[in-house]
Amino acid sequence: MTLRVNVVTLFPEVFTVPLETSILGRAAAERLVEYRVVNLREFTHDRHNTVDDYAYGGGAGMVLKPEPFFEALEHLEAVPPIVLLSARGTLFQHNDAVRYSVCEELTLLCGHYKDVDQRVAQWPGVEELSLGDFVLSGGEFAALCVVDAVVRLLPGALGDHESAATDSLYDGLLSPPTYTRPPEYRGHAVPDVLLSGDHAKIADWRRSQAEAITKARRPDLWERYEAEHRSTETE
Repeated sequence: MTLRVNVVTLFPEVFTVPLETSILGRAAAERLVEYRVVNLREFTHDRHNTVDDYAYGGGAGMVLKPEPFFEALEHLEAVPPIVLLSARGTLFQHNDAVRYSVCEELTLLCGHYKDVDQRVAQWPGVEELSLGDFVLSGGEFAALCVVDAVVRLLPGALGDHESAATDSLYDGLLSPPTYTRPPEYRGHAVPDVLLSGDHAKIADWRRSQAEAITKARRPDLWERYEAEHRSTETE
């Protein structure tokens, strides 16, 4: 199955190089994914290709109009999931990437300027998602992050599935530290256990490191991880 990724944006040129490069480009070449990037201005009908207007009720900044988004979605014949990248959206997480990676189609709507008319968010099947507690100048780079997180999970996108399965968040924890050659560099040595060849001890070390790092840096993830394991143990 080929995943079709639709992107609606004012700046299609932002996507040209990233979607042709590295994993995203190889996945497209191998027909694991198909990208369709459309320019929002193509769905305007005045000579100035106007996509924005002032906000009702006043206030600073311009708001993207609903009509071009509606017509773009109709043109694409988009089906859910449809994602509007928005600073007030729910937090995009690994489980969302997994969910999108098994769909036949994913559509991403990139906002810009002050905001997007709320009626776009009310289109059937639209989800508002945010990358975190910060504001970007537009949804383009957030959309690229979502595309990358999703496409790398497609079967065959990575040369080795274990590479993704050992990433941070895959099992609810942050990943442990990793090392490569040389075994010592400028007074910093690789932990002896990783050089021991004892795979059981290495696995135990990695698990303990992952748990300690998650507990220290992401107490929210640690709390969720502990709760899930407690519920599993009581079943």
